[in-house]
Amino acid sequence: MQLLDVEAVLERERNIRRVKHEIEILKELDDKSTSYAILSHRWGNEVSYKEMTQLHTMNPRKRDDITGRDGYKKIIKSCGQAKKDGYRWLWIDTCCIDKQSSAELSEAINSMYQWYRNSGMCYVYLNDVDEPAFPTKEDFSRFGKSGGWPEWFSRGWTLQELIAPRNAQFFNKDWVPIGTKEKLAFKLEVITRIPQRVLFWGEVLTDKYSVERPCIAQIMSWAADRKTTRVEDRAYSLLGLFGVNMPMLYGEGLKAFQRLQLEIIRVSSDHSILAWNRRAQSGLCRSVLAQDPSYFRGCHDTKKVNPSLFVEKVEQYIHGGEPVVTADRDELSSFCNSVDSTRLLRWDVTNLGIQVSLPILSDRSDLSDPVYKAILPCRDCHGNLITIDLESHGPQFCLRHLPLLVYPIYARLEFRSLYLDCSAEPEWSCGKTVRLRDGDTSSHGFTRCGTFPRTEVAVYANDDASCRFAVGLGYYLGEQWGCVV
Repeated sequence: MQLLDVEAVLERERNIRRVKHEIEILKELDDKSTSYAILSHRWGNEVSYKEMTQLHTMNPRKRDDITGRDGYKKIIKSCGQAKKDGYRWLWIDTCCIDKQSSAELSEAINSMYQWYRNSGMCYVYLNDVDEPAFPTKEDFSRFGKSGGWPEWFSRGWTLQELIAPRNAQFFNKDWVPIGTKEKLAFKLEVITRIPQRVLFWGEVLTDKYSVERPCIAQIMSWAADRKTTRVEDRAYSLLGLFGVNMPMLYGEGLKAFQRLQLEIIRVSSDHSILAWNRRAQSGLCRSVLAQDPSYFRGCHDTKKVNPSLFVEKVEQYIHGGEPVVTADRDELSSFCNSVDSTRLLRWDVTNLGIQVSLPILSDRSDLSDPVYKAILPCRDCHGNLITIDLESHGPQFCLRHLPLLVYPIYARLEFRSLYLDCSAEPEWSCGKTVRLRDGDTSSHGFTRCGTFPRTEVAVYANDDASCRFAVGLGYYLGEQWGCVV
């Protein structure tokens, strides 16, 4: 990794108008053996690698333009803090990566989680916090565009930048320290829903044998409401959290998230990757893979079921009365004997789709096409097993979207191998657009003070009347719905 020489940067800044010769401010060093600090921040008007390295050769007018940017001042302040804390080296993503080199950019993105993990200290710069203290409660009047909290908490890349560092110090816009990751752990868990054990011990995410490791759906849920400038970065920013690597292909769009899920499947036996929230869809799709992290909204309490207990849980599910299953005792006994934990944990990505072995219920209702229900070895916040509705298309099974108030009767239970559709086809759009118009609300003294993405939720406030209300608009399986609270 290329690191800034803190003293060289500060020395050049002190003599910026007199420096005529080249000063080496970046050096290639090993992240495992070097003591360095690292910056986490929200991008604005930044300074690039080329501008930072060639600053001394520029004419005064162009140089003054660069040194006057907030991004440059951020670099200088970071270097000053690093020097104060005893660090000679500092890494900042804006100016330490030559983004004109695709190889260097790809290496940086694939290594970034580890670079933050190996840093001695991470400086978290909150450019929209004015007070000399960390925000203690949601404030939609100040942070309406980012869910009531500083914008840093709404960005995709900052998720791994919060989890990975062992030590982190938060600063307000004037570089006043406002708390450490350790002391703010409880508040950080409230804001992000990331358990404190993960914030304290980031290795738990990549240790596949740890009983403390959250399931895939839970990790994905932390990114559900985060944004990135490029759609591909919604996937690329999660690589380190799952311990996988893949090449960067900017321009592939939503396929990046599909590739990420397939890479995770190749190294994991966690079925919760299929347990995303079907209600998050704004349309309909056949693939069993989610289209982006927002589909995992609401999955923060999803848990895996121990394979040794799975058969017992399936029996309880069958006898629970919902869904209706008419399988007799002999068939249930045959099913229990057929479940193979090795087959259950094995995944294969093939040309026909994702090959898995799962308990399957087949319907005997009068629907024109047979309906199947696959039972996953994971449970929701109420302890119920999670299932997905499927339909057969030749050798493949794809998602089935049942109409509301349709309840199939299942007559057969078996443990079988399936090929699940994982194609990256777009959703079937319902052809409808949802818009919120603020004209009527503003005439009554209400202004919109917060908006949440994907499922459209807007919060309106009338400060004079000390009154607020929220409007929710969205889709459920392709049908419009609305709610006012």
